[in-house]
Amino acid sequence: MGTAEDIEDRLFGGLTLEQLSENEPPNSILRGGAIERLSLAEVVANRLMALIKSGTLRARDRLPTEAQMSLAFGISRAPLREALKALTVMGLIDSRQGGRYRVSDLSSARLLAPFNVSFSAVDYDVQGHFEARSAVDLELVRLASLRATDAERSRIVELAIDGRNLQGDQSAFRLLDVEFHESINVAAHNPLLATIGRGLYNVGLEERRRAFPVPGVINKSVKQHFEIATLVAEGKPDEAVDAYRRHLEHVRSTALFTIAANLKEQGEREPGKGGRRGK
Repeated sequence: MGTAEDIEDRLFGGLTLEQLSENEPPNSILRGGAIERLSLAEVVANRLMALIKSGTLRARDRLPTEAQMSLAFGISRAPLREALKALTVMGLIDSRQGGRYRVSDLSSARLLAPFNVSFSAVDYDVQGHFEARSAVDLELVRLASLRATDAERSRIVELAIDGRNLQGDQSAFRLLDVEFHESINVAAHNPLLATIGRGLYNVGLEERRRAFPVPGVINKSVKQHFEIATLVAEGKPDEAVDAYRRHLEHVRSTALFTIAANLKEQGEREPGKGGRRGK
């Protein structure tokens, strides 16, 4: 893990603030045919909004501490605070005197419903979901092992190491988990495949949220992240794919476990009524 000075000027995928002003997307967006470069605070604000849109952060969830978010995003507190202030003004998060920020009650209505509408009318198919993730994510980690820059490999390893320090806080670890998988997506240098991977990651988030409190689930993910990160950093695509496959199986099995537990709880509350099924 780098020192605070090492982390301060680093952005997603290993980009520095100086590189941010020189590079094209993903840290820029196209509007009207012209490239508008984003400030670091805008990039962080967009990242947090994406977490709310995907359901990783929901209404009334507490955000990780500023220190934890700085660690996960690899930035200093100044741009982070600017991003948090902007989201507060937008009404997406609330500031608590002397405490952590919280996702506002308005956030879901504004952001989450239109984003997830395509999945609201069907039951969550665990098997189908993880077949799709296997097809996409395993290729992403293979490409990342072959194509990642030195800075991207360092970023992936750093996030895996930082996970050890955040595993006691479920909200903070959820944020780091998103960043870890996103760092692999970016390092694959295939924007289309990375976009598909992000979409698949966001499917079934409710089951993964329920899984985090289960004893040992986060600890096992932390160990698997470190194994994957080490193999990607060493440029061993076949071994990295095998390690990632084991990680997906861990996530799939915990999703099935939480679905079964939820169905049992529903049955005990409402005898004779069925619930949704993990296929």
